[in-house]
Amino acid sequence: MSYSVGQVAGFAGVTVRTLHHYDEIGLLSPSSRSHAGHRRYGDADMDRLQQILFYRELGFPLDEVAVLLDDPEADPREHLRRQHTLLSDRIARLQQMAEAVEHAMEAKKMGINLTPEEKFEVFGDNDPDQYAEEAERRWGHTDAYKESTRRAASYTKEDWQRIQAEGDDLQQRLAALLDAGAAADSGEAMDLAEEHRAWIERNHYSCPYEMHTGLGEMYVSDERFTGYFDAVRTGLAVFLRDAILANAARKA
Repeated sequence: MSYSVGQVAGFAGVTVRTLHHYDEIGLLSPSSRSHAGHRRYGDADMDRLQQILFYRELGFPLDEVAVLLDDPEADPREHLRRQHTLLSDRIARLQQMAEAVEHAMEAKKMGINLTPEEKFEVFGDNDPDQYAEEAERRWGHTDAYKESTRRAASYTKEDWQRIQAEGDDLQQRLAALLDAGAAADSGEAMDLAEEHRAWIERNHYSCPYEMHTGLGEMYVSDERFTGYFDAVRTGLAVFLRDAILANAARKA
């Protein structure tokens, strides 16, 4: 059988212009012509075109493809073996790229644009990504979540280290007040609660007093938050919650 240039273009997913170009440079010349002089491609031509497209997909320039295909000592099976090896290598590289993109997508969920090594350096074992899906499910529709994600995407490792250091310092000062026997509604404790709210607003999202009190309640009701604060000082989660409530009442 033989095929017209239009049929071959349709079969191979290339343009007629491409086939004309291959003919002009001697890469793929049709084995026959019709009585009217139109190109006609036979089965051997189709096989050669398949080989050309394989190599083109693998990034070989046309002149190198011609050398490979016109080698008189080349075994057709060797072409297939070579292409199989090249395709396998390409698949492996694409899989590596896909994994890298997946890691980037995971980081973007919380807006934290850090490598795994940098995240460990900043956050230690408290990987912020572990609650990313839950956070998006619970608060993804809110302006605060969107603002936090937007801000976080711009932060460098140094920014996160600063934010962490500020937060750690604040917690240590709260713990020191608790150790000293200060009341949660004392001026010092309420001032630190106000500093905590300002730290959130400065680094994450707008946090009016009503939202701040909601966070304080969550620090006590969610055992994960309670464990985080109480790891600094037993009872710190409740102390911070009460100081937040007292500060909000003071500002009302």
